[in-house]
Amino acid sequence: MPPVLKLRDMNRAVFLDKDGTLIPDIPYNVDPDKISLADNCTEGLRMLAAAGYKLIVISNQSGIAKGYFSEAEFLLAMKRLYKLFEAEAVRLEAFYYCPHHPEGTNTGYSINCDCRKPMPGMLLKAARDHQLDLDHCWMIGDILNDVEAGNRAGCKSILVDNGNETEWLEGPYRQPGFSCRNVNEAAAYILNYGSDVGLG
Repeated sequence: MPPVLKLRDMNRAVFLDKDGTLIPDIPYNVDPDKISLADNCTEGLRMLAAAGYKLIVISNQSGIAKGYFSEAEFLLAMKRLYKLFEAEAVRLEAFYYCPHHPEGTNTGYSINCDCRKPMPGMLLKAARDHQLDLDHCWMIGDILNDVEAGNRAGCKSILVDNGNETEWLEGPYRQPGFSCRNVNEAAAYILNYGSDVGLG
């Protein structure tokens, strides 16, 4: 009988959408003072980190392409999120963002790309950078574009159904494996799922 694998024996991650999932969704906000972790989030992050999951943010930032804020301004907001994780004694392993949008006005950013969700480019890059086994990774987000990006990358995907998805467009990659109300519930499901399949 093969040995039961433990969570820490695998290089695995939970990919997290930023706006509307990790933090309250304030459209195109880059003011660090207005960035805070969402309710019912921090305990789940601690549980996932303690179980050996790397926590990696995957975020579309079309405001850069559209000229609403500069990439430098956005990096200050990203730095704020790292500090919020640190304050909760949780390690944020990495932060990947897509600054592109095909209808942008900012030269160099107004392109079609393979990194903007629902495309999986950011997740695939993170997997290469951190030697992740995508079969044992998860994507958590608040809209079906997040779900699709995770599914396209080969992850399991969870929808935080908090009202931010309004279009509900169907497609072959847009069915979440689980729906819940917040990151804490998503984390509990991930850890229970791993235990159920002998990976806990």
